[in-house]
Amino acid sequence: MTRLGVLMAPDTGDPFEAGGVLNPASGRTPDGTLHLLPRLVAAGNVSRIGLAEVEIRDGVPVGVHRRGVVLAPDEGWERGRASAGVEDPRTTWVPSLGQHVMTYVAFGPLGPRLALAVSADLTHWRRLGPVQFGYQPGLDTDLNLFPNKDAVFFPEPVPGPGGEPCYAMLHRPMWDLGWVRPGEGVHLPAGITDERPGIWISYLPVAEVAADITALVRPRDHRCVATPRYPYEKVKIGAGPPPLRVPEGWLLLHHGAVGYVPPGWDPTGQDVTYAAGAMILDPADPARVLSRTAEPILVPETADERSGTVPKVVFPTAIEQVDGVHYVFYGMADTKIGVARLDRITEGVRDEAPNRPAGQRPRPDSSAADVHRG
Repeated sequence: MTRLGVLMAPDTGDPFEAGGVLNPASGRTPDGTLHLLPRLVAAGNVSRIGLAEVEIRDGVPVGVHRRGVVLAPDEGWERGRASAGVEDPRTTWVPSLGQHVMTYVAFGPLGPRLALAVSADLTHWRRLGPVQFGYQPGLDTDLNLFPNKDAVFFPEPVPGPGGEPCYAMLHRPMWDLGWVRPGEGVHLPAGITDERPGIWISYLPVAEVAADITALVRPRDHRCVATPRYPYEKVKIGAGPPPLRVPEGWLLLHHGAVGYVPPGWDPTGQDVTYAAGAMILDPADPARVLSRTAEPILVPETADERSGTVPKVVFPTAIEQVDGVHYVFYGMADTKIGVARLDRITEGVRDEAPNRPAGQRPRPDSSAADVHRG
């Protein structure tokens, strides 16, 4: 990822942006115009989701024009006593549905929970409601018990656990219920031994969604995709922008964190460094990681990334193609939004599945994230 600079900074005259603009989703309106959907933070840590048209000059994103607020914490389950918010949206254009599918964090009475909304034009959003994870025998838990973040949908159906075409959502459950109920502690699902938050996947058959789009909020067949492995991921990992289909599989940019995270939900008390990494998921089984970057591809280095509401943070949440080039939009220290060009990765990719069938290994002359030969 090659930095291009700050794309959006808080408007000091707008009370909705007093606490920062960060972690945007992205998409195109029906006329093809590229937009961001930034998280806008007001005083008291109240978050809304805005809409901002991206200014492109000579094929490069250079700024934004604000178009207002498209989602606010208007529902009771999006508001708690201490704070409220619709936070950290991810939007995926799903052609087979003709809709942008937004996942967002509803910060309600029990902390962060996932919710969905859909739109055909990025401006008018229909809430589908909170995500209700289906019961899964053998998992020995109920995923609805746990706070959850960093959810994002694949842009097209993928094979489900039984081979049936499914819509699939990546997400990140957090197993320490002590944050919600003091003293309760960590409750791990069956087969999971690492209590650090990692990336999971859940599925919903295409046929069910075709009959009723609200079925998207009821995913099932939950699988663990990846847990922290490398030094820059020591505390936790989470999914970034919607997965991007490349010749080797599904390219997933993700974030990893290392450092100290205190109990509770206030990020201002933490001492953590967030960096960006990448992995390739198997197109035949997206719960399976084929390769992964052992070193981060973007770390907080600039003043805007190292100083802000939460220092030392780069947090990729959106990716878009402009004139054949992919650009990544990311949060900078929970205060501003940066943009970087995604170039071909040539080093630092680790093969995670050395025994997979011949023909699935990344080609020697191509990286696992060969999306742009810049």
